[in-house]
Amino acid sequence: MQITPEVLEWLLEPSQPAVRFATLVDLLDRGQKDPDVREARAAIPTRGWARDILRSQRPEGHWESREDLYRPKYTATIWRLIVLADLGMTAGDARVRRACERFLSEYAREDGGFDTPGSTWVRSELCLTGNLARTLMRCGFGDDTRVRSAYEWLVDHQMEDGGWHCFYEKAFGRGTLDAWEGLYAYAFLPAARRSPRIRRSIERGAEFFLERELLHQGRRYVPWTRTHYPVHYYYDFLVGLDMLTRLGYGDDARLRPALDLLEKKRRPDGTWALDKVHPDLGAGAGYRFRKQPKRFALETEGRPSKWITLTALQVLKRVEETGGE
Repeated sequence: MQITPEVLEWLLEPSQPAVRFATLVDLLDRGQKDPDVREARAAIPTRGWARDILRSQRPEGHWESREDLYRPKYTATIWRLIVLADLGMTAGDARVRRACERFLSEYAREDGGFDTPGSTWVRSELCLTGNLARTLMRCGFGDDTRVRSAYEWLVDHQMEDGGWHCFYEKAFGRGTLDAWEGLYAYAFLPAARRSPRIRRSIERGAEFFLERELLHQGRRYVPWTRTHYPVHYYYDFLVGLDMLTRLGYGDDARLRPALDLLEKKRRPDGTWALDKVHPDLGAGAGYRFRKQPKRFALETEGRPSKWITLTALQVLKRVEETGGE
């Protein structure tokens, strides 16, 4: 993993403590008791992106609509909560705990998954279940029976080919790269919590993505070749790389096309840019919006991105540590 002193200094700037914390721990292998690590973690809710998101939370624990935690996309409660978990916030903060508890009380369904209240769908929704199982696990709700049930739901709704599909009735047993949320949720489930069923589901899901080299399913879909954050429920090659390397597949040669693309996107100064802010829909996208979403961005499109650079370097370090090419 190549990282210049200038890039390292940039990632360690105290203005974004979430990036600083992850850089210290994931890239520099500092321990949790290290004074710099402890200071950075403590600063996450007080400076930078997490502070800005938390400032706009309503006293009842929601953002935007009190009645609908899902809409408007992508600024309502669910989307903010996903990002807060990415930034390292947990239920140790009362504001995050309040939002998590509201989601669980309103969105957990009897079939074990998650879906919007009043939904007419026969089954819970894959993207929402995967995204929030991951988010709630990261926030400290791993012992909640509703979160454990969501993980079992993901196993039960895996397709015959090892993938998943956000529209189960239209899947005919076949998954899509777009439905990555189930496999990614497993990446944040501690190994000790993975039952034999889940371990087998991980193997099948990883093989589904690796067979397609993270990028190749049907005709070329250009948005998959661009970097984005937040990703919401969209897929791209960096999502795939982050997911597969977190699950321990950094040494699989079938990552090579995606890794080559990642290296190609490295800028001369050693950083990576945020290519696009979602929604980034290309020709062949399988759906259209009834109402145009509100964009939710932390950084500027087309400019060097601390988050994308951090993620790229985390991926490359995992590949290196697992003996990958």
